[in-house]
Amino acid sequence: MYTLYIANKNYSSWSLRPWVLLAQLGIPFEEKLAPFRGGTSSSWDAFREFSPTGKVPCLHDGDTVVWDSLSIAEYLAERHAGVWPADKHARAWARSAAAEMHSGFQELRSQCPMNCGIRLQLHAISPALTRDIARVQELWHEGLSRFGGPYLAGDAFTAVDAFYAPVVFRMQSYRLPADETSQAYVQRMLALPSMRRWYDAALQETWRDPDHEEETLRQGDLLQDLRTA
Repeated sequence: MYTLYIANKNYSSWSLRPWVLLAQLGIPFEEKLAPFRGGTSSSWDAFREFSPTGKVPCLHDGDTVVWDSLSIAEYLAERHAGVWPADKHARAWARSAAAEMHSGFQELRSQCPMNCGIRLQLHAISPALTRDIARVQELWHEGLSRFGGPYLAGDAFTAVDAFYAPVVFRMQSYRLPADETSQAYVQRMLALPSMRRWYDAALQETWRDPDHEEETLRQGDLLQDLRTA
C-alpha cells in the first residue's frame, strides 16, 4: 500500500492534490501527517526524515520515493486507470491545465494562502490577483465546455480537478469573485466525499502555525474562524 506524507490539512495546498486524487479514485493509501513546525527550517528538518526535499507531499511505495505533487500524479497514472482522461485530447488539455497551476498563479498563492477553516474579506483585490482569478475561470470554462463536464476534463474526476482543489477552498475562504459557471463548479467540488473528508479534518485540527496564520491575516479582515479552538 502507498504511504502519503502530508502536512496540516488546513494549510497544505500541495498535500491536498495527491490526497484528494487518491481518495476520490478509491486508491488505497496510508496517510502520515506531519504538522508544520512554526518555521521553514524547523519543518525542513522534520520533513527530511521522509522527503528528500524537506517538503510535502511525498509518496512512498515500498522502496520507491516520489516527491512533488505532479510527479506523484504521473507515478499513479502509470499504475491506475482514471488518473488522467482516457481521451487523448482531454488528456492533453488536462495535463497542460494541471501543469499551469503547478507552476503559475503566484499572486493567487501569495495573496490567498490556503486556510480552509477561515472566512476572510481581502483588503483589496489587486490587478495581478484579478488576472489570476480570471485565468482560472477561463480554464474552468474551457474544460467544462469542451469536454462536457461536470468535471474539468469530462464526466469523471481526474488529476486536473485535484490540482484545482486548493483553488476551490481559496474561493470559499476568501470569497473570491466567481461567475455562475465557476461557482457551480466550486460547489460541485466542495460536495465531493473526498473534499468533505479533507475539510472536516482541517476544521478539527488544533495546530496553529504562526507563519501561516500571520501570512493569512495580513491579507484582510477575519470574518469567521470555523476551526476547533
